[in-house]
Amino acid sequence: MPTLEWIGKDKVINHHQEVPFRVLEKKYTVGADESDNLIIRGDNLEALKALLPRYEGRVKCVYIDPPYNTGNEGWVYNDNVNDPRIRRWLGAVVGKEGEDLSRHDKWLCMMYPRLRLLHRLLSPAGAIFISIDDAEYSNLKAVCDEIFGPDCFVSNISWQRTYSTRNDSKGIVNEVEHILTYSRRPGWNPNKLPRTEEMDALYKNPDNDMEPWASDNPFAPGAATHQGMVYAIQHPFTGEMIYPTNGRCWTFGQGQMLEIMSGWTAYELRDLHDEEARAIVCGVAAEEVRPGVQAIALALPLKEAAAAARKVYKRGQWPRFYFTKGGKGGIRRKTYLNSVGGKPPTNLWTYAETGHTDEAKKEMLAIFDGRAAFDTPKPRRLVEFVLKIAGDPDSIILDSFAGSGTTAHAVLNMNKADGGRRRFILVEMMDYAESITAERVRRVINGYGSTEGTGGNFTFCELGPTVMTAEGLINPETPTEHLMEYVWYTETRQPWAGSPTGATPWRLGLWNGTEYYFYYEPCRPTALDETFLQTLPTGPAARVIYADICTLSAAKLKKYGVLFKKIPRDITKI
Repeated sequence: MPTLEWIGKDKVINHHQEVPFRVLEKKYTVGADESDNLIIRGDNLEALKALLPRYEGRVKCVYIDPPYNTGNEGWVYNDNVNDPRIRRWLGAVVGKEGEDLSRHDKWLCMMYPRLRLLHRLLSPAGAIFISIDDAEYSNLKAVCDEIFGPDCFVSNISWQRTYSTRNDSKGIVNEVEHILTYSRRPGWNPNKLPRTEEMDALYKNPDNDMEPWASDNPFAPGAATHQGMVYAIQHPFTGEMIYPTNGRCWTFGQGQMLEIMSGWTAYELRDLHDEEARAIVCGVAAEEVRPGVQAIALALPLKEAAAAARKVYKRGQWPRFYFTKGGKGGIRRKTYLNSVGGKPPTNLWTYAETGHTDEAKKEMLAIFDGRAAFDTPKPRRLVEFVLKIAGDPDSIILDSFAGSGTTAHAVLNMNKADGGRRRFILVEMMDYAESITAERVRRVINGYGSTEGTGGNFTFCELGPTVMTAEGLINPETPTEHLMEYVWYTETRQPWAGSPTGATPWRLGLWNGTEYYFYYEPCRPTALDETFLQTLPTGPAARVIYADICTLSAAKLKKYGVLFKKIPRDITKI
């Protein structure tokens, strides 16, 4: 697979592993004492890493609207590669050559490690949706192919972002933006959308059947690999032997097809010795076609069979496979309305169903009392559309370029509409994280103007101290609870539930038959010795115990089924 190269890639390709792990510090909660909804103020690279212990592999849907990198040197949300913080980061990570990078090099250096962490946070059934324009689409596609895998590419969605074109526009007007979509694993299928009245109107009931139906193709692809489903069916009105078109087979197996056709008249299986005809349909040589595949042939003389079939046609409620033109035409298949489900999403999203940029700006004006608080918001309906096809009522949704907070607005609105328990995680590095991002969510919850509040809650967090110092020591400013969560995650890759009630305060938990302990006190060294072991309840045969020192011999450790790990030396870095 070809990969994209740019200046600085060698410095950032594994940079997500070098980012210091910081704890999340709760500042306040809106709407409840505790909340699973998070708004995090801080650099999204560090924030994404801070989310790993609780959320790795658990996020169902990621929607991000990263900087589009238009070349504008001024600081705006959609062009933040020139923000002083990004420049400092490039200088520290890429080095002095970072000063000479093109804007595309800078953008790729910024995006690559963030995408690596987003990939880790996605659940096996999850998908990521990335809004982008033409400036970086091709680069983003190449990078996502590398990180997620080309087999996980889902679609390049065209979103119609505007509903009108200025008369003074020059050249070819860009009316759409891209939404690049990848899944965590190959074979991801989106949820279907609600059906429209226009779609349902295509289903009729000309034969007074039990349910409305539409005419459908009787054949399916895969003749070469499904040769047992390639055979002749004799027409009950004309006697013609009907084969699937070349390269295709019948949609149902032969036993089921025999039962269906018997609804017209009496049929039987008969060997026509038609290997040559079936070979042509399958696209193989006659000697390579599957032998012994019989035809579904009339069991009565044609005149009698046709008379029986005409009675069925006149009666109505025709079998699942029927014949057009009063019975004298070709064969077709009924597809019933109650079996088709919803509408499959396409790669063209019109403003009529997903909103447009002007609608988004008007939403912000309404929320902020007529003040244009944010220059480039996305419409709420766009994010809701993403969540309809990629989430479920109990999903975790992540937006690490939160901007104006549209993603949280969409989640809260959908929860109010259907009673769902979707949870959002927003990350915003800019100073407006509280005054715009969080404030919008607060107003949506409580209501604004004449718009009723959605209800709900969120916790506002900031990035706290690092777990480990640059020298590899435990940061004394880090609360012990956060250290325990971190160590548990490094050992199990599972979210920590906290110390069980009544358990020793050092116990982390039980995982895959092994019990884990983190014997740590900030003010004094701890020792794994006989005295400490006696304080532990009887447990499983295998134990991992972290402590500053160990006074037990290797033989005693083996006797007690204990693996000693030294603090901080043996704490895994993530």
